[in-house]
Amino acid sequence: MQSRFRRAFNIIAVIAAIIIIALAVSGARLYTDWLWFQSLNYQRVFMTIVVSDIGLRVAVGLTFFLFLFINLLLTRGPLLKAAQKASVVKEDDVLTIQNPLISQYITPRLLLILFTVLSLFMAFLFNFTVSKDWVVLQKFLHPTLFGIIDPVFKLDIGFYVFRLPFYLFLYKVASLAILITAFWVAIAYFLVNIAQGNPGRLLQSISARYHFSFLAAVFFIIKAVGYQLEQYTLLFTHHGAVWGPGYTGTHATLLAYKVLAVIALVCALAILINLFLRRFRLIVYSIGVLLVASVLLGGVYPYLIQKFVVTPNEAVIERPYLERNIQFTRMAYNLDKIEKTNFPAGRILSADDIRNNQDTIGNIRLWDWEPLKQTYSQLQEMRLYYEFPDIDIDRYTVDGKYRQVMLAARELNQEHLPTTAKTWVNQRLTYTHGYGIAMSPVNELSGEGLPSFFLKDIPPSGNTDLQVSSPEIYYGERTDQYVIVNTKSKEFNYPKGDENVYSTYDSDGGVKIQDFMRRIMFALALGDYKLLLSSEVDNNSRILYYRNINQRIQKIAPFLQFDQDPYIVASEGKLYWMWDAYTTTDSFPYSEPYNKVSNYIRNSVKVIIDAYSGKVDFYISDENDPLVVTYSKIFPGMFKSLDDMPGDLRKHIRYPEDLFTAQAQMYAVYHMEDPLIFYNKEDKWNIATEMLGKDERPIEPYYTIIKLPGTEKPEFVLIMPFTPQNKRNMIAWMAASSDGDDYGRVISYNFPKQELVYGPALIEARINQDTTISQQLTLWNQRGSTVIRGNVLAIPVKDALLYVAPIYLQAEQSKMPELRRVIVAHGEMVVMESTLEKALDRIFGTEGGAKVPVKQPETSAQPGTLNVADLAKTANQLYDEAQNKLKAGDWAGYGESLNKLKQTLNELVDKAGK
Repeated sequence: MQSRFRRAFNIIAVIAAIIIIALAVSGARLYTDWLWFQSLNYQRVFMTIVVSDIGLRVAVGLTFFLFLFINLLLTRGPLLKAAQKASVVKEDDVLTIQNPLISQYITPRLLLILFTVLSLFMAFLFNFTVSKDWVVLQKFLHPTLFGIIDPVFKLDIGFYVFRLPFYLFLYKVASLAILITAFWVAIAYFLVNIAQGNPGRLLQSISARYHFSFLAAVFFIIKAVGYQLEQYTLLFTHHGAVWGPGYTGTHATLLAYKVLAVIALVCALAILINLFLRRFRLIVYSIGVLLVASVLLGGVYPYLIQKFVVTPNEAVIERPYLERNIQFTRMAYNLDKIEKTNFPAGRILSADDIRNNQDTIGNIRLWDWEPLKQTYSQLQEMRLYYEFPDIDIDRYTVDGKYRQVMLAARELNQEHLPTTAKTWVNQRLTYTHGYGIAMSPVNELSGEGLPSFFLKDIPPSGNTDLQVSSPEIYYGERTDQYVIVNTKSKEFNYPKGDENVYSTYDSDGGVKIQDFMRRIMFALALGDYKLLLSSEVDNNSRILYYRNINQRIQKIAPFLQFDQDPYIVASEGKLYWMWDAYTTTDSFPYSEPYNKVSNYIRNSVKVIIDAYSGKVDFYISDENDPLVVTYSKIFPGMFKSLDDMPGDLRKHIRYPEDLFTAQAQMYAVYHMEDPLIFYNKEDKWNIATEMLGKDERPIEPYYTIIKLPGTEKPEFVLIMPFTPQNKRNMIAWMAASSDGDDYGRVISYNFPKQELVYGPALIEARINQDTTISQQLTLWNQRGSTVIRGNVLAIPVKDALLYVAPIYLQAEQSKMPELRRVIVAHGEMVVMESTLEKALDRIFGTEGGAKVPVKQPETSAQPGTLNVADLAKTANQLYDEAQNKLKAGDWAGYGESLNKLKQTLNELVDKAGK
């Protein structure tokens, strides 16, 4: 007996210890989260989220507990009564299980305890079903009008976005609570029947019948409300050719829901009346009528209407509903704000056009991010523990010129530290941050086919006016571990030759440890006992956690959606992360969903994260979005006006790729505003495609600096080309502006439908069919190197298109692609040269005696005016250039370099003879 007692005591002790530890860890995390939000001055956001989440869960859990507990109490009488009639009788070899001792154990007090524990446990589990619904509650409490009325129910769109989701939430919770309660009540009466020897007859007792009648009546009342709500959800459904209610939905399904709601109420009323009449068949008949009606009215009737009324003449009957579908989808994605204009086809540029559009020509991107990332990795990572997680694209004013650049943050990835260096001190106190950025123009390269850097090396340096005076990166895309700064140990800053340079964190970012109690809290929250034992950490030390910017931003604003590509920005000597955030919903009536997720999207927020201090700022970029207005009501003071963003940072905001891609894909269909054309998909577009190896894939939108047609100033724009469905010629291209007052302006440039304009895939086919180019590429692929073909970019110049595609070579022994050739296509000409300037020179040549200005490579200095020393230096450069071309298999370039070398040597002999 004592051993059993001891065993039970040990089990209870272990369970209690686990619960205490779990509560301690949860409490520590909640406390450290509070400190973290407080350090960023977002403690009000934290309180709103926590109070809303916990408050909703407690309210739902408590309500469910009371409902279940009261219903279980109603079964206590039958259970006690059944227990008191217990005995054991054996007749005719049939054993009836009854036990007179059962009444000693099944007592009113024991049942009360069991019901309380069961109700508490189920309520605890039940509250997890609403753990993420606090946003639904808050949006319900802080709605905003859209100013748009839907034509069916004559309600503002704000009702469907802010109020209806909460009503559906209540309906879901109530329905689930009834079903769970009915299950446990059935278990209770099943036990009653077992005790009475009739386990197969659940509704034998009158108390069970009354009880289930009451639950059924409540369920049908809730179901009637559900039918009412489902009328509104018709506005988000898809039937036939229409998103939202079409003819069938409006004239059949909507009517069915109204009738079914009435029938459900009648069923509930019949069940309640039956409590007095005691004619339980009436309940069965009522439920049967509802089931039959739901099948006939909710399924058969709409099917017959669709098949025999709508389908034979669908285009005509659905016309008004298609108009709504088109109108509301265009509003949901801001497609109605896209400007349409015509773009001529077949125009041929001249040398003067090239000369007069040097802002565009000088910013044509020759580097693709994937090969450039490999090249950056080889040239600029410097140490194993540094990593460039991504290549970003942006624009800067460099030495007074507006230039498009590619850049990357040099982050520190602790996983790449040598195994022997992965100590607690190194990972938490010493190797705390990345260092600096690498930046190169999109179109310049060295004589070896490598990028020409504006900023490079450690510390960051360059030959331009761009400077980074605070290059440390404590927060980024690879900073997944917490670190402690301002300790007795120095932080590794950057390598310098055979030695290392150390530094100390100089910011109020992170949370100060302050005292031993906080240290205990952090040790529990982070699961790291070494934090308690380290003598290097003192009360003045600061702990930096949630350093990964993705985790950091999601922690503060889980209600926003974020672009897949945050990008690094250098501004006034400091480094920042800039990230686009979206407000979305799936409750915008009549709108077709994008990727089957949301049917409304706005880029309403720009987020800035200081890479050094970790400070986070949210700026409203679309004040007309009702969703961001509602979030501003929920979280007062969280969002700032875009006018408050520092001016230099504002120069780097850009139209986001994910939004542009969503708009482009929707616009490919919804540029058709005529319902009949839309129905037949006569003018459906596709995103233009390109070849990636042997696979054909849709082109990703690309940034470039161009002068849009009709403008005088170059702009940083995002471009997407379109082709007709199942064809490869271009039908249109779309551009989104990112600069100044024109930010957010989206224009669709449409080609004449009766004329052929080559698309990127057709240009690639022409490249493959060019015998000279294809032979050269095949030769390179067979000489110990791999040819990497870059993206084919369609660059608008004046009123024509110029196609540019870079060619990279990568040796088998190296992972460093080199830009070796540039292919340019225009009109009927396709050429491949070592530089863009030479390719343009071949296509446009001279016109009226005017030579296209071509930037000469550093190694191609003209020898006519050089002295002996310069000639000798030029000869060395030409020799190196020739050797590089020989290694790359560029025989034509090799011969050209030898000719230049011969000329230089001849002039050197002449100069020396004088």
